[in-house]
Amino acid sequence: MLDIVNEIWFTFSRSFVRALPNFFIGLIILLIGLIVANLVKRLLLTLFTFFRFEAFFQHAKLLEKGEIRLWEEILGEVIRWAIVLLFLVPALETWGFTRATAVIDQFVLYLPNIIIAVVIGFIGLVCANLLADIVRRSAKTFGSPSTHILSGLARATVLFFTILVVLNQLGVAQDLIRILFTGIVGMLALAGGLAFGLGGKDIAHDVLVELRKKIK
Repeated sequence: MLDIVNEIWFTFSRSFVRALPNFFIGLIILLIGLIVANLVKRLLLTLFTFFRFEAFFQHAKLLEKGEIRLWEEILGEVIRWAIVLLFLVPALETWGFTRATAVIDQFVLYLPNIIIAVVIGFIGLVCANLLADIVRRSAKTFGSPSTHILSGLARATVLFFTILVVLNQLGVAQDLIRILFTGIVGMLALAGGLAFGLGGKDIAHDVLVELRKKIK
């Protein structure tokens, strides 16, 4: 019995000692990845501050100060975790977790879609605020009493389409989004046609009467 215990302990100790170098190598790779990821995030936020993106968008009244900082943090975190995952793959391979690396590889390939979706969301929010400001100023110029309603409707419309584009970029229910987008465009076209037809029926009637007189 003692011999069996000693053999098991000897086998375990030998396997543990052999695995130690790979464990420390993988740990060093992961630590380097964390350090590099944090440095890249800080560098990115420093560049945002250096080029005064926050002051520019705030001065142009396109975004509030908190919104700009939030989007900078989101983009920085996404890039940070992308770098961490890039270093995690060789660390897991060093530790012998080959199946885990296959899953992470798929997620790493998906990360560019997340980065593009964040950029699209930021651009969409800027465009929504810009369009709302233009509509608000135009409504005030024409003396419309529904200034806030029109500007809010314009902003909500741009944000809605931005959300559709972001979801499509992320690959979430792409077929449903295409159907919904096609339905909205068709609805707007039909509404515009009906509005133009009903509103311009008198003009169309006069044109047809004049054309009939000329033919006769």
